[in-house]
Amino acid sequence: MIVVLVEKGPDGLAVEVSRETITFARSLSEAGGGVAIDAVVVGEVSESLREQLAAYGVRDLHRLGGEAYDSYAGAAWAAGIETVLAATTTVVVMAAGTPRGNEVLAHVAARRGVEMAANVLTFGGLSPFVVTRQVVGGQALEEMQLANRPAIFTVAGHAVEAAPAAAPGAATVVEHTPEVAAADLVARVVSSEEPEPDLSGNLKSAKVVVGAGRGAGSAEGFSELLELAELTGASLGVSRVVTSLGWRPHHEQVGQTGSRISPDLYIPCGISGAIQHWAGCSSAKAILAINTDADAPMVTKATYAVIGDLHEVVPAINAEIRRRRGE
Repeated sequence: MIVVLVEKGPDGLAVEVSRETITFARSLSEAGGGVAIDAVVVGEVSESLREQLAAYGVRDLHRLGGEAYDSYAGAAWAAGIETVLAATTTVVVMAAGTPRGNEVLAHVAARRGVEMAANVLTFGGLSPFVVTRQVVGGQALEEMQLANRPAIFTVAGHAVEAAPAAAPGAATVVEHTPEVAAADLVARVVSSEEPEPDLSGNLKSAKVVVGAGRGAGSAEGFSELLELAELTGASLGVSRVVTSLGWRPHHEQVGQTGSRISPDLYIPCGISGAIQHWAGCSSAKAILAINTDADAPMVTKATYAVIGDLHEVVPAINAEIRRRRGE
């Protein structure tokens, strides 16, 4: 079977990237002739979570409980997954390519002496099993063969679109209370604080995103960009330098240390396209770059590009949109 580590959000439900990973697992299952998909969840399992995972086609839902799981410890989570693997015949272990997903599966791979691939986008043939993954912050792609079993890898955010299964699963809850060695609890979370409200939801799910970088010029230089976002029904996303300068709030940041987006159209204006920013927008289906530098990385990677000052180009686009609408 295929085992997927599922992470929960503050609402107790599976986070989007975990649902994407299960969707990815289903495509892998279909290619392999219909291998069953099980999920591993740490802590409480509500009926809402069980129903959600059932809708995604999960057969059994393995819940890890006990004092060792009252707080996060990567090695302890890996020990819990080992308990599940010992009771099953597993060919693939997967997780979302989050900090926790990558850490936990690295522990599992090390315990088993097998290779692990992080941030996988697609898979090729099953024999041999070859995956394509992001490296260098999404700047390059690498093919990697996973020769040993179970194959262990994490899935890059937005590599696929999360979608329920055509045929729901039972998501039968199976309880596990593993014995965890003291050594597996040496590195663990001992305290936590309430995070600031996450206001990036609209940006992450937007079908169109208007991006703004240093080329905006100042905190007052966003009026045309905000107008373009309004006219196109888009969300505004910005580069790290914009938030560092205090021009826009952090929840609008796109990039390695911000949000990862996958819109149908991304319109980066005055953004050079450094590796850190590209890591957050490389999943966009189409990119229309507006920049004064024809050699900027964002321009060379874009689907379409307009070479010019955003403060001249964007108002012209806005005016044309309004003209065509008869406004």
